[in-house]
Amino acid sequence: MRRFTRLTNAFSKKLDNHIQALALYFASYNFCRIHKTLKVTPAMAAGITDKLWSLEDIAERIDARQPEPAKRGLYKKRVAE
Repeated sequence: MRRFTRLTNAFSKKLDNHIQALALYFASYNFCRIHKTLKVTPAMAAGITDKLWSLEDIAERIDARQPEPAKRGLYKKRVAE
């Protein structure tokens, strides 16, 4: 993966971004990609799921796990100096 090569645009400078990119890669590898030797995805071969996922399915799952944004409080007015 290009995430590990420092001299590319895909290089992750932050550890959190790197972890999230790898998680997305592993999810697409295991749930979206049909393998030649298995003839199904690894998740289907392991019995985790019975359908072929799309990247939209993965994105929906990611969005569902995000917490709702908190309500913002009142702002204090600045006093002119």
